[in-house]
Amino acid sequence: MRIRIVDAFTDRPFAGNPAGVLLLDAFPEDDWLQKVALEVNHAETAFAHRLPEGGEADWALRWFTPATEVAMCGHATLATAHVLRTTGAHEGPVRFATRSGVLIASPAGDGAITLDFPTAPLTAVDVPDGVARALGTEPRTAYDTGANVGDLVLELADEKTVRGLAPDHKALAAYSARGIIATARAEDPSRGYDFVSRCFFPNVGIDEDPVTGSAHTALALYWSERLGRPDLTGLQASARSGLVRTGLRGDRTLLTGHAVTVIEGDLLV
Repeated sequence: MRIRIVDAFTDRPFAGNPAGVLLLDAFPEDDWLQKVALEVNHAETAFAHRLPEGGEADWALRWFTPATEVAMCGHATLATAHVLRTTGAHEGPVRFATRSGVLIASPAGDGAITLDFPTAPLTAVDVPDGVARALGTEPRTAYDTGANVGDLVLELADEKTVRGLAPDHKALAAYSARGIIATARAEDPSRGYDFVSRCFFPNVGIDEDPVTGSAHTALALYWSERLGRPDLTGLQASARSGLVRTGLRGDRTLLTGHAVTVIEGDLLV
């Protein structure tokens, strides 16, 4: 079967967030899926198979990190939609049946793809004792993102602080189900983005995720409320970096980005 590595939320290779993508006839045993994800060893590997016509979704989709299956993944969904479009396996908007409900990916003429995801609920919480020590700086605010995302959003003092983080990843694991989203307002919005973030997910085997679509279902709500605009652009300031255009639409969030296939080959087992 064909396996592809796709860089998502970028329009150039070797940037954004890489994801493995496999299109299958059906889902094999979970143990096999997990072993493939570990072999690929990117933040997520996506597995998809076509569903019968006439249902609420066109393809079934699951996501695995090297350590576990996850309930939601934006960049691997974008990567899968990109593979379906570029290979001719599916034309037009595609509906994915997932653990987070039906998620829709809509391609545009310029190659961009827009994901329609549920908006993450935000609940203000006290900054946990010890998180400042683990992160290396004192957060301004803390918000829980609910079960689907499973992160703790922490607003930091400024963009420079976010970019300069060197956290204790093992210590961060104690503070949320998946990990920590560190964010701040952009220092200079004329550079083309409104806010910055970095995402640390030690509980699912990812010390730092390069570009995280699911995190932006929380960040879109957080920054739209503060900046007074529903449509924003976020820069995830990892070493690879990537841009996510967000559109807050009530209980849904639109996530728009490009993707590039960088490797295609045969899986022999």
